[in-house]
Amino acid sequence: MLLTVSDVLNPDQVAKARQVLDAADWVDGRVTAGPQSAQAKDNAQIPEGHPAAREVGGMILDLLGRNALFLAAALPLRVFPPLFNRYSGGQSFGTHVDNAIRQIPGTPHRVRTDISATLFLAGPEDYDGGELVVQDTYGTHNVKLRAGSLVLYPATSLHHVTPVTRGTRLCSFFWIQSMIRDDGQRSLLFDLDVGIQRLNRELPGHGSIVPFTGVYHNLLRQWAEM
Repeated sequence: MLLTVSDVLNPDQVAKARQVLDAADWVDGRVTAGPQSAQAKDNAQIPEGHPAAREVGGMILDLLGRNALFLAAALPLRVFPPLFNRYSGGQSFGTHVDNAIRQIPGTPHRVRTDISATLFLAGPEDYDGGELVVQDTYGTHNVKLRAGSLVLYPATSLHHVTPVTRGTRLCSFFWIQSMIRDDGQRSLLFDLDVGIQRLNRELPGHGSIVPFTGVYHNLLRQWAEM
């Protein structure tokens, strides 16, 4: 499932994030790439654990923890601390697949990367190129969102970032280990959840709401890994 979560950050929050990140130290983005990805990766990145990354990443995670659409779609168990990258001057990231397991620096904890997330901190008007291109069983999807919006997609997908030919593309990226490992099961639960919420809005008190809610939770109980 590929899903856009719009306006995770409002314009003031985007401006604050950019102010903090612009003042940070940036390094070659290949520091967090595996051996294969490093051959395709050409961007700049804020080091993991940098105070700016912790500050802006903490704000992002706090907002996502209160975002109903994100929670319904991702069903998060663990979230890798957000990282930050930027592309300019023709930089790009060739076709790759994300590492299956990520170690959280400074901890014994690992995250299985079920879902990849990219949060755009620069809008389409700020740069040319820089599309996130995701390939899945339904075809090829080009993603370039307004600042503050997020895209979720299966971490198993092949994807790349096209060259940035004008301006600067600034994003946060991270991974989610979901309570539901299987993307198909996660999509079914999301569709059922959205349908229940719509029924609640349009026909409050309808007799079908409780049985459908029961089906949702019984499937979640059957499939969830904790």
